[in-house]
Amino acid sequence: QVHLVESGGDLVQAGNSLTLACATSGRTFSRYAFGWFRQAPGAERAFVAAVSGRTTFYADSVKDRFTISRDDDERSVYLQMNNLKPEDTAVYYCAARAGTYYPSLEFDYWGQGTQVTVSS
Repeated sequence: QVHLVESGGDLVQAGNSLTLACATSGRTFSRYAFGWFRQAPGAERAFVAAVSGRTTFYADSVKDRFTISRDDDERSVYLQMNNLKPEDTAVYYCAARAGTYYPSLEFDYWGQGTQVTVSS
């Protein structure tokens, strides 16, 4: 089992950058795949990005602006967000699943979320 805690959410102006962090517990960090999801007000939770080993996946809406990375030594996962837009405003959630990930697989563990607000 893994425990996830997100941090780094903030209020920023459009065009600026922000990095979210997901700190994890457990001794088998390297055996997990991780993802970032977001939920805007009145909308369903949506996939943003995932990392499985060194393979990354991105939603079309964030490709070329967001970068997901993992630091196995720090047991952390990051989401670097550049050129933020008002439509990126949402609560961002970190998620984990044991083993590998590819699109359509579900994540089993979730953090509590961190708020990102982008003003125009």
